[in-house]
Amino acid sequence: MAAEETFRLHLAKEDFKFSVAHFTVFDPERAELLHGHNYRVTVELEGREVGELGLLADLDAVKEAIRALCRGLDSRTLLPAACPLLAWDHRDDEIEVVYGDRRYRLPAADVLLLPLANSSMELLARHLWRQLAPGLLGGAVARMTVTVEETDGQRAAYERAIEPPE
Repeated sequence: MAAEETFRLHLAKEDFKFSVAHFTVFDPERAELLHGHNYRVTVELEGREVGELGLLADLDAVKEAIRALCRGLDSRTLLPAACPLLAWDHRDDEIEVVYGDRRYRLPAADVLLLPLANSSMELLARHLWRQLAPGLLGGAVARMTVTVEETDGQRAAYERAIEPPE
């Protein structure tokens, strides 16, 4: 029996990055201080077949989608809108977020409210995966991994098969 073949593309371009402010909430008593990171994104695409011309995916389209996601996050303060430990108030051109005795008031234009329970690397990787996956449906890519690196030596990855939504 022949071994199964797998094609894998590894995309880690210099401009797959975004710089943001955030804080991670650990529990009702403990959260990081508001701080910043220069995140880097890596995407791996996998499949068992390639098209007639030997291509697993349209790399130009995939790379542009990654760049667009990074541009949308860049230079923002990321706040997890689904975090049960945070209270929100959006008035006029400001967003106020409260965690315990901390109160942050930020210009709304600087803030990106994400549909996440936390602004962790793990959930950011899954969020980016979910944004990229629809563009790969119906093609040769069967599986994708998105990795978000927060600092050298500290990263999280989210991997899953590319499947139509239920």
